[in-house]
Amino acid sequence: MENPRIEALRRMIERNPNDPRLRFGLALELEKLERWEDAARELRAYLALADDEGNAWGRLGRALRALGRDDEAKDAYRKGIEAAYRHGHPSMAAEFEEILEEWGD
Repeated sequence: MENPRIEALRRMIERNPNDPRLRFGLALELEKLERWEDAARELRAYLALADDEGNAWGRLGRALRALGRDDEAKDAYRKGIEAAYRHGHPSMAAEFEEILEEWGD
C-alpha cells in the first residue's frame, strides 16, 4: 500500500494535473522516502508548469545526483542558480554554486 499522503496527492493531481503546487508537494513526499526517480519525475513536471525561484531546481539536482546522473544534476543546479538570481535569492544561488565547486565543476 502506498503512503496515504502520496495517494491523496496523486488523486488530487488526477483531478488537477496542471496544478504545480500538487506536483511540488508530491515531489517532496517522494523525496522524504528517497524515491529519487519518482521525485525527479514530479519535479520535472512541476518545473514545466511553474516559474521556480530555484528551490525545485536544487531538489532536482539532488535527486539526479542520488541517481548517479551527474551531468543532468549539474545542469539542474546551473538552472537553479539562474532562477535564484533572477528572483533575488543570492544566498540560494551561492549554495548551488558551492555544490558545483565542491563537485569540481
